[in-house]
This record gives sequence, structure tokens and C-alpha cells, in this order.
Amino acid sequence: MTHDHTFTFPPVDAKHPLRLRLKPKAAPTGYVDGAWWPRTRDLAAELPELAEVLEIRLGAVSRVAYAIGAWDDTPRRVEVEGQVVRLEGFHVQDGNVVHVTGADKRRISLLVVPPGLVGSAGHDAMTHASGRGNADSPADILVAAG
Repeated sequence: MTHDHTFTFPPVDAKHPLRLRLKPKAAPTGYVDGAWWPRTRDLAAELPELAEVLEIRLGAVSRVAYAIGAWDDTPRRVEVEGQVVRLEGFHVQDGNVVHVTGADKRRISLLVVPPGLVGSAGHDAMTHASGRGNADSPADILVAAG
């Protein structure tokens, strides 16, 4: 479900660093460009820190496409560092992926490692997804990670 409000969130606690791994910057290959392991299913709260880091590759983040059923209720817009980011939920999108688009239309597709995954499985999935030349599907990456 989405809402029409724009929300502003404080930065995520520094005690819990962002869990993100990207493939080396090169010609894109495969289904995903890396992996993100959020701590919750609250996309609006998790997004500011992710957008800040991805700005290095994308410029200011303008849009995030996500699977509606994979996340808690999400507003249609979130303010990140003074910029409004559109959050667009889809029923047909893979629940294990988010597509993050910059203002210049460059896009990064990320495997979303389930927040509840414990032990080394999450780290294994992130390493697999961010491997140079990895072309495995998101589902195959998660199955291989355990």
C-alpha cells in the first residue's frame, strides 16, 4: 500500500552501518548490480542511507521501484537530503530486487537480502550478487546462500 505523503527521516544509527555491496564499476552484467541487506522491511526508513551511498554512482537518487508485497506500507515520496525521491510499488516486480534510478536516468538493480536472514547466509548472498560477472537470478543467489 502507498500513501501520498512525503516523509523525512533522520539518518540511520551509525552503530549499524549500511550493508551494501556493488559489482565493480564496469559494463553491467546479469540480473543485479549488487546486494543490499536492509535491517527492516520499512523501505522509507531504510532508503536515506542507501540513497546517500548510491549517489556516488547515480548522482541524486530520484526514484526507487520495489515490489509492493515485499515491504511494509510505503509512502509515495521520501525526502532525502532535501531531494524528493519517488517510491513506486509494483505487484509484478521481483520481491527480492529494488531498482534505484538517479536523476540522469542511470539505474542500479539490487538484490534485497531479507532482513531476517541470519548468520553467514546474508553475507554469502551479498558476496555472490556483487561478484564480477555474476549473472545468476536473485532467487538462485538466495538459494545458493542458504
